[in-house]
Amino acid sequence: MRTRPVPRTRPVLVFDGDCGFCTTSARFAERRLRPDCDLVPWQFADLDALGVTPERAGHEVLWVTPPGRVYGGAEAVAKLLLYAGGGWAPLGALLRLPPIRWAAHAVYRLIADNRHRMPGGTAACAVPPRRTP
Repeated sequence: MRTRPVPRTRPVLVFDGDCGFCTTSARFAERRLRPDCDLVPWQFADLDALGVTPERAGHEVLWVTPPGRVYGGAEAVAKLLLYAGGGWAPLGALLRLPPIRWAAHAVYRLIADNRHRMPGGTAACAVPPRRTP
């Protein structure tokens, strides 16, 4: 007998659980922003159910909405801030406006590509150059 997957009612923030910097950032978000979402390392997530490939999950942080819309990188951070509400929502809204959105994307990529050099980063954090989903 085949069962249907249970629909998600909360968004999911997917991050790299092997990266100390990513894990620290996700825990900071959990503690300070207190978003009503699930924070899951991609290594333990059901990526198929989320509609995400391992390549993309290893490339950037992801925000997956209950209906299954996937946002990545700086856009995922903006969505997290908006969803957290309170004083964080205006910052999230600001990150979605051009030209700030473009700068946020560039800064996100710079940090993501160098996360192994960031505080808490390890060799496991290094993403091969130009690996895109």
